[in-house]
Amino acid sequence: MRVAIYEGIRQAVGQLIANKLRSFLSLLGITIGIFCIISVKSAVDSLEDNIRDSFRKLGTDVLFLSKMPWNEDPGENYWKYLRRPNPSYKDYEFINKHVKTAEMVSFTVFAGSKTAKFQSNSVENCFIIGCTQEYPSMFNLQLSEGRHFNNLEYRNGIYCCVIGATIAENLFPGIDPIGRTITLAGYKAYVTGVVKKSGNDIINPMNFDEVIMIPYTMMKKIFNTKPEGPFSNTNVNIKARKGVDIEILKDDVIAALRARHQLQPKEANDFSLNEISLLDSVIKVFFGVLNIAGFVIGGFSILVGMFSVANIMFVSVKERTNIIGIKKALGARQNIILLEFLTESVLLCILGGILGLAVVLIATLVMSKVLEFDIYLSANNIITGIGLSVVIGILAGFIPALQAARMDPVEAIRK
Repeated sequence: MRVAIYEGIRQAVGQLIANKLRSFLSLLGITIGIFCIISVKSAVDSLEDNIRDSFRKLGTDVLFLSKMPWNEDPGENYWKYLRRPNPSYKDYEFINKHVKTAEMVSFTVFAGSKTAKFQSNSVENCFIIGCTQEYPSMFNLQLSEGRHFNNLEYRNGIYCCVIGATIAENLFPGIDPIGRTITLAGYKAYVTGVVKKSGNDIINPMNFDEVIMIPYTMMKKIFNTKPEGPFSNTNVNIKARKGVDIEILKDDVIAALRARHQLQPKEANDFSLNEISLLDSVIKVFFGVLNIAGFVIGGFSILVGMFSVANIMFVSVKERTNIIGIKKALGARQNIILLEFLTESVLLCILGGILGLAVVLIATLVMSKVLEFDIYLSANNIITGIGLSVVIGILAGFIPALQAARMDPVEAIRK
């Protein structure tokens, strides 16, 4: 067996050296096929990991109370969910007081886009968020300068704010923004901190570069924060205590909210509790479809490559017919001849696969630099590429190898 494999490898190397152009053209099909499949898989895997990491920043131990569920198409039951009450500040207070499995609870109100001004500089479409004190800690919101508003500022509704990096760059070019006063919707507020600039995530659910955060107690003074409107944008976020399973937290929150909303036992919940795992299932289905599409696209190139290798193996069998006859006359068994040619075919395809993977690696490095987004060739995709090459080699070489193994030694020597 070892001798047959060694002989197959020796013959494959001999064929490559003796017929460089023919071998190169045959391997080119495998190289292109592996490149197509693995490059698509690498891009899809990198994109999926980037999106998953982006959503994980929201916290895997956090529940998001809202009107709409995340795991349904919003268009299907839009009007049903629209009639639900918006999460309110009273919900926040009730959960904070009665749900003991919650480490912290936060409340946020989105007031839309406003213009912020400092002296002659202005930034339009700043996204305004009014939040309770827990919000920055809940999502580990990092600052590049200054601090978050403190307890005294929050309790008294002091006019202060934390601004995003982009807003700071445009309002205060070359100036330290901390302690400076900006004008927001006609009101003046001093800057206590600047949020650290967001990364290069494709989807960034917590991109605060163009956000101005103000205390909820301040927002009540200058904006309408009543949750009664159908399009009011309020959220309550609940973080589980350390060691508490999120399902236990969910049960406790549901019980508390049903009691507060005075729902009868047979009545359905009039709220949705969302978590990151709901998005994971949606992402898994979506990227599963993309991976299948990648295999289909690359499959055509692989098919062409397989026929190219099969062709070169038929030519190789024909060229060595008399040698095969001599081997069989000297006692070589069919399975030895079969294994020799299969080994040769598999080796040719593995070489083509390695070339394809090398091209993918170069392409990922270049694309990562150009797009400023990490695209990588994972170990799983390398194994997949080599595995596909082996399978293609077996499929492409089996019929030529079987033809060689079944030759009559006398007829083969005469040819």
